[in-house]
Amino acid sequence: MNSRILAITFLSLLPATMYASAGSVAASDSVRPPHLLREVEVLGVKHTDDDAEAVTVVDGAEARRLGIEAMRGLAEIAPNFYMPQYGSRMTSSIYVRGLGARMDQPVVGLTVDNVPVLNKDAYDFDIAEIDRMEVMRGAQAVLGGRNTMGGQINIRTLSPLTTKGLRASAGYGNGNTVKASAAYYNSFTDHFGMSLAGQFNHTDGFFRNEHTGKLLDHENSGSLRWKTVWRPLSRLSFTNTASLSLADQGGYPYRSLETGKIAYNDTCSYRRTVFADGLTVAWAGKRVVVTSLTSVQYIDDDMHLDQDFLTDEYFTLRQKNREWTVTEDLFTRGERGAYSWLGGVWAFYRTSDMHAPVNFKDTGIERLIEEHRNNVNPDYPIRWDTRSFTLGSEFTRRTVAAAVYHQSAFTTGLWRFEVGLRLDIERNTLDYRSNCNTGYTTMHILPDGAEEVYSHTPIVIDDGASMGKTFVEFIPKFTASYNWEPLAPYINISKGYKAGGYNTQMLSDVLQQRIMSIMGIAAPYSLEQIVSYDPERSMNYEIGFHSSLLDRRLKIDGTFFFIDCRNQQLTVFPAGTTTGRIMTNAGRTRSLGAELTAEWTVVEDVNLRASYGYTNATFRKYNNGLQDFRGKRVPYAPANTLFAEIGWRASRLSFAGITPALSVSTRGAGSIYWNEENSLRQPFYAMADIALVFAAEKWSLRLWCDNLTGTRYNTFYFMSIGNAFLQEGMPRTFGAALRIRI
Repeated sequence: MNSRILAITFLSLLPATMYASAGSVAASDSVRPPHLLREVEVLGVKHTDDDAEAVTVVDGAEARRLGIEAMRGLAEIAPNFYMPQYGSRMTSSIYVRGLGARMDQPVVGLTVDNVPVLNKDAYDFDIAEIDRMEVMRGAQAVLGGRNTMGGQINIRTLSPLTTKGLRASAGYGNGNTVKASAAYYNSFTDHFGMSLAGQFNHTDGFFRNEHTGKLLDHENSGSLRWKTVWRPLSRLSFTNTASLSLADQGGYPYRSLETGKIAYNDTCSYRRTVFADGLTVAWAGKRVVVTSLTSVQYIDDDMHLDQDFLTDEYFTLRQKNREWTVTEDLFTRGERGAYSWLGGVWAFYRTSDMHAPVNFKDTGIERLIEEHRNNVNPDYPIRWDTRSFTLGSEFTRRTVAAAVYHQSAFTTGLWRFEVGLRLDIERNTLDYRSNCNTGYTTMHILPDGAEEVYSHTPIVIDDGASMGKTFVEFIPKFTASYNWEPLAPYINISKGYKAGGYNTQMLSDVLQQRIMSIMGIAAPYSLEQIVSYDPERSMNYEIGFHSSLLDRRLKIDGTFFFIDCRNQQLTVFPAGTTTGRIMTNAGRTRSLGAELTAEWTVVEDVNLRASYGYTNATFRKYNNGLQDFRGKRVPYAPANTLFAEIGWRASRLSFAGITPALSVSTRGAGSIYWNEENSLRQPFYAMADIALVFAAEKWSLRLWCDNLTGTRYNTFYFMSIGNAFLQEGMPRTFGAALRIRI
């Protein structure tokens, strides 16, 4: 057992050495009447109580009932919200209403206990002791800023001022999957409390490398969170949350589309350490509340890839990144009669150092370089000096940004009108260094077929440069709502904005093409053409309603949206035998669709919940110089998402204080096109989940099975050196989990 696994285990077991219990009581894990979508406490501290938006909220009890332990568990529950599981925890892509991102800038903002997570590589993590999770769909850029054009996710964990005692859980499932968590909550006074929560996860995995015979997606992960809440005065409060998480996993079970096999020879792995600390200070006056949100974050991750994903010796990649981020958000909110407002200033600074060498091996040298060159000039073939060499790449990226924003609301009768505006200024810089030290010998083919040395060419490259871009963005928003029951309609017009950046993953290809040009073969693209990409902007038009029927036992929310997107950022694979992927901008796309959610308490112990999302996202203007994709569907974004659940709490069958409950649900998504040509797609798929809970006052036992139907589906498609690969979705999984509370 290596030191990282020991550290993960220590983090998870530290709270358990202090006590031996936790979890949820019967009411927490049993099927119960669902909360009403518009009647829940809002999680986002910057929310303005605006009813003119589409929001899905899952509380802690629902999360436990549905087995949600990470943000990806919200997929499909919130309509048109899709977060496929593939690769590793680094590849945490999210798609909302046809908008999404597979690399670099996220399309959805994320906060955990008010701490913003700015790097999408850190989005995929397990969350212990969830209190509430909120998915706000539609552009949130006025209050959320950059990279919230698809929405905002806010997650809150339990507070030591409202939760008491010891809580623990332990579970086991197939794949030798072990999960354990423990937490202790203590209020020293009515105004001061602390909590300590830890968790540990292990799995052997489910996908096997047929070349090595070993399971690929094994993982050990753990986290520790320390939360402090202090209210020294009735008008003043401090909340500080410090968290540390570790992940050590295999992953990348990519199956060749040609052979149907997962088979490659070099190791793939991903390790990540994340530390974050966030301090929220709030002072409440008679008419004004002043809030400061300060955070510091550190990410250290290390990825190893067999980048060709074949048994041949082409090339490997190591990408190691260390990143520091500091954020500050200072704002006020208040009201005077029918008028209310929220406004403030926001700033952040981020710096990251990345080391990303590509190691060319024997087959890669032969087929990607020597054969390419020798086909052009067969009379003077080349022989590389060594059967491996390294394309070195090092980057330092810095981002500094500041914004000022304001949102005003006016209420008259049942009408509410809201106007917002944000000015966002951002400066991105990139310092890079690319190097290579190798060489080759040119041979001459004589008339008799013999070879002689013609020349030797050393290749010594050490390039470096600095680049910088400044982005200035004005972001407006207007909403109007009519708060009438049973039907409350609204309209929402807002702008979305996703920051531009640099394609660091393609610089190794630039260096490769530089080598090819030295050999007399013209490079197909230049640094200026591929290294940077522009911001993505959208105008969002939304009409929706919230309704309450049948004495408030039935809640139905509906939304119709249209999104006009300019310069949509797409991840594409350059033509030919390249080693990387590139972020580019499509000229223009449009996305239209609808969403419907319903919650119905049929009778006291029977509840239904359902959501459906439809998205039609197509290119209106996109020509990559080789093909015109106008009218084609935007890849990777599902056209449909579906979730439905029926829950039954058998209160009449309670025995000895134990109440059984049953939850049956289904999730579905698709169709999903895998490329701009729309030549490959994943058809719509659906799978069933089932859970049986036995709950008592101090404990509960949950027996569960996900993907009961054994549905086979794919979650990802990509190409490497002209070969296509897919990742299959999770197979049938099952297990049991015991929760205890003292």
